[in-house]
Amino acid sequence: MNKKNIIIVGAGPAGLMAADVLSLDHNVSVYDKEPKPGQKFLLAGKGGFNLTSDLEGEELYARYSPAGFMDKALSEFDPRLLRKWFAELGINTFVGSSGKVFPENHIKPIDVLNKITSKLINQGVLFHLKHKLVLFDDNSVVFEYNQQQVTIEADYIILALGGASWPQTGSDGLWCSIMESMGVETLPFQSSNCGININWPESIIKNHVGKPLKNIRLSADNTEAKGEAIITDYGLEGNAVYPLIPYIRKMIDANDNVFIDIDFKPSNSFEQLMVKTKGKIIKPKAYKDVFNLNPVQSALIKAYTNKETYLSVSAFIQSIKKLPVPIVSLRPVAEAISTIGGVPLNEINEDFSLKKHPRIYCIGEMLDWDAPTGGFLIQGCFAMGNFAARSIIQKENISEDIINK
Repeated sequence: MNKKNIIIVGAGPAGLMAADVLSLDHNVSVYDKEPKPGQKFLLAGKGGFNLTSDLEGEELYARYSPAGFMDKALSEFDPRLLRKWFAELGINTFVGSSGKVFPENHIKPIDVLNKITSKLINQGVLFHLKHKLVLFDDNSVVFEYNQQQVTIEADYIILALGGASWPQTGSDGLWCSIMESMGVETLPFQSSNCGININWPESIIKNHVGKPLKNIRLSADNTEAKGEAIITDYGLEGNAVYPLIPYIRKMIDANDNVFIDIDFKPSNSFEQLMVKTKGKIIKPKAYKDVFNLNPVQSALIKAYTNKETYLSVSAFIQSIKKLPVPIVSLRPVAEAISTIGGVPLNEINEDFSLKKHPRIYCIGEMLDWDAPTGGFLIQGCFAMGNFAARSIIQKENISEDIINK
């Protein structure tokens, strides 16, 4: 095969995976504006080093939106194959009780990143750091390096520039203006997998900020999620909140009055809680013991119910099962774990190449797709990098076959 010169801009999971696949047959150079590769990958690992999930097939595909967008990429590189790839790097993994996949032996994010970059360097990949993207066209990329502009020619260009969350890692979304100068539409970035802003009563802020709400069920827009949330000075944060963000965002965009409903006892039905009263008249001061409520739960119910509801046992139990709390807004893009927006999907072909520039590919969080936490975001990025790279190899194989004929 005639080796091609391929430039990958962005040294996150999507770009690194593309470099791994392509470097077996082509000359690959990875550029990044940060002084070290994988900065967001390293930061993400501080919250629990979750590499992927154990889901497969339709159950896996359903975690990504819009529906169908990621199906082919995931079918060609699913969690099973990603775990095999990690194992070949010397990083064995295990499935936790929640279905999340973690590395064994207390392996840290920097260990994983070093294994990946070492593999790529051994395969001939060249890393060029502190290179800020300035411009690109179908055949070259312009970078700023040491206060000078450097133009690099390429046969293919893969852009893995990230979204706009955690800008301190380099994902600042400033590349949108470059895209638009090339005639490629971009969408404003919006927060995903983030906290929600709530105007807590002063009593909640004073006494309960930093406290967890464990084993709860949250619901919004007829969608629910179980897990845990943390009360913060601005609202709620946590794994029970993140899956609901797309639905909350939709309601906010529609200018609806937005509420999140809290079920403090998801394992108990209304009827089961009523049984705890044993048919007796229960006074409010006994609620805590009768229904096994902790101080945080009791305080929230009292803050968001009126006197009539609080004094009625049946109405109080309804509040235990469904306490509506008004939402003001989502947390800012810079604080979000991930974002939607960026390059809309109608600008790209099925293989992630740009329709207007078919030798330029866009992968990872710079595209307008969404997935929850739990290993799905990083799995999606790795899968996209693999799929785009194999698409290029397939194109070159077809071209070579035509030439040989």
